[in-house]
Amino acid sequence: MVLRMIIGLALTVVAFAVFGRRVWWLSRLARSGQPAPERLEYAKEHVPGEVRAQLTEVIGQRKLLQWSVPGAAHAATFWGFIVLLLTIIEAYGDLFSRTFAIPGIGHWAAIGFLEDFFSVGVLCGLATFTVIRLRNDPHKEGRRSRFFGSHTGAAWVVLSMIALVIITLLLYRGAQQNTGVFPYPHAWAFASWVLAQALHPLGYGVNSVLEVVFLLAQLGVVLSFLVIVAYSKHLHIFLAPLNIMFSRRPNALGPLEPMRSGGKVLDFEEADPDTDVFGIGKIEDMTWKGLLDLSTCTECGRCQSQCPAWATDKPLSPKQVILDLRDHAFAKAPYLLATEEEREHLPANVLAEAARPLVGTKEENGVIDPDALWSCTNCGACVEECPVDIEHIDHIDGMRRHQVLVESAFPTEATTMLNNLERRGNPWGMAEDRRADWITELDFEVPVVDGVIPDGIEYLFWVGCAGALEDRAKKTTKAIAELLYTAGVTFAVLGPAEACTGDPARRLGNEFVFQMLAQQNIETLNEAGAGKDKGRKVIASCPHCFNTISREYPQLGGDYEVIHHTQLLARLVEEGKLTPVNSIDEKITYHDPCFLGRHNKVYTPPRQIIDAVPGTQAEEMHRCKGNGFCCGAGGARMWLEERIGTRINNNRIDEALALNPDTVSTACPYCMVMLGDAVNEKKAAGQAKDSLEVIDVAQLLVRSVRLREREEGTKA
Repeated sequence: MVLRMIIGLALTVVAFAVFGRRVWWLSRLARSGQPAPERLEYAKEHVPGEVRAQLTEVIGQRKLLQWSVPGAAHAATFWGFIVLLLTIIEAYGDLFSRTFAIPGIGHWAAIGFLEDFFSVGVLCGLATFTVIRLRNDPHKEGRRSRFFGSHTGAAWVVLSMIALVIITLLLYRGAQQNTGVFPYPHAWAFASWVLAQALHPLGYGVNSVLEVVFLLAQLGVVLSFLVIVAYSKHLHIFLAPLNIMFSRRPNALGPLEPMRSGGKVLDFEEADPDTDVFGIGKIEDMTWKGLLDLSTCTECGRCQSQCPAWATDKPLSPKQVILDLRDHAFAKAPYLLATEEEREHLPANVLAEAARPLVGTKEENGVIDPDALWSCTNCGACVEECPVDIEHIDHIDGMRRHQVLVESAFPTEATTMLNNLERRGNPWGMAEDRRADWITELDFEVPVVDGVIPDGIEYLFWVGCAGALEDRAKKTTKAIAELLYTAGVTFAVLGPAEACTGDPARRLGNEFVFQMLAQQNIETLNEAGAGKDKGRKVIASCPHCFNTISREYPQLGGDYEVIHHTQLLARLVEEGKLTPVNSIDEKITYHDPCFLGRHNKVYTPPRQIIDAVPGTQAEEMHRCKGNGFCCGAGGARMWLEERIGTRINNNRIDEALALNPDTVSTACPYCMVMLGDAVNEKKAAGQAKDSLEVIDVAQLLVRSVRLREREEGTKA
């Protein structure tokens, strides 16, 4: 009895010493990052939401269960270990007393049953994981495997360790049943009972020895697993709840984080290039939350499997970005945690790692390849899929910011777009007065705000650069105006006073141009009286404008109530102010814009509009709603050439063509351009019917609605 107690306690002290040393090292590394006070403030201000997130995402395994088979296997393993914490308490109690039972519950038959039930559940989960990993072996499947690039060797070690935890537990409990010290009714602990029958012929004496051997083996395996967790990707067992607690729910999608230096939002008018941090140029430029993200990654590859860049053979894998940054952070950690004097004596390999550029080609020994960095469309599929709430887009765009603002290293074709934004306030470089040209093509008046929005106007229609200047998008703008006029909705536009929201500049990494445009627009909107305090709403037809004004302008002091045109039109149809009457006998498939769908969770209104039009037959593509596939335009990719792999818009339109639709509908001018270009290419190759068209849902609705008769005296 004394010997096993000494051995058990000695193992515990050694394991916790090794584990504690590693945890202290990791905490020091995380604290070496930049401050992120807003993370702590958000967690404090949203306690009910944080509790709900822990219950649904951690305990309830919500995101994991979206993939039914692996999700169920993980849930069984996770819930199993929560229940099996009781068996660890029992094992430590048995070091001191063979007849130990947990006070109060130690003899309940139901507890014995649950412990064995979840032990079997964990083994079933492990068997499922084994099959999944064998079927998705990256050595055989290559890029098609979501485990491509993961540290697969460590995963097999961990699976083996978890199996040993359960096997030693059941053998120990089986021996206990044969020696008469098992605390629960034997029949209820069914799995232990089966093993007890197998061990029973060995007799009492052998079972007494096996009881001690497997007790110590159980504790040894559990403690070894604890140490392995601290040194492997399974650190997420402890870090995932923390990472979820400090994530920007529900804002991890939608707005980018503002540029911060020293924990404060960076004001370019007061910025000091010698002391302020401009984006992420070194691993220590990441915030402590960013470093926490890196340590939390489970290497599951869900983000990679859903990434449109990865699916079209580009070098970007969101998972690999996180893993490369993590491996670099861990390798550079001795340098980061050392004093200036200590750094002079560090090994050559550590100094070499510290000297690596964060972004650079293989020849430059960069951590992240520039082609991977610039392949991102900011679609948000990676963030949406991640079961531990890693915010990949913020890290990618943080590195873009440094490349643009400090290194001046970005795709050359973006130069024209940025220059046009600075000089003309739109990506095409057209004159400001062209923004009102579309109004002349209508046969009714649209008020253009000159100063303050007139009394009696309920909505300000933010047309956007594409909606005002791009020929295909202008058709959507006119359709929206027609429908609002027909429904009797009072609205006005800013016309030449409107400028680009700055979304393309911000997503490219040029925060300076974004802030310039944003502050200009905020001033215009405030002077016009479009703020929430004035009781007016802003209508946006472009999801990028919708997202930027509603979710990102508040970072700079602009607070507006913004709705997307599909939300308003769907409501007008529901209220009977717009009545679709003309039958449109077409098969229609709807493409979810990323910045309307995933980023802002607007999925239903566009579909309600399609369903309201008589004659339409709506059919969903396989990748839709939260699993929708990007058109390829986001993240400023609209203005960049796509030279690597296959084109994202072609991949998406191939999925649509498989349904043989008459019309592809969407609710974003960027998507309309990208999908329209892909359709035209398919038509030229004879792979799509000539009648196929890509239109906005507003254009579909305007064809079906009986338009309001024009009043005498309006434009002819």
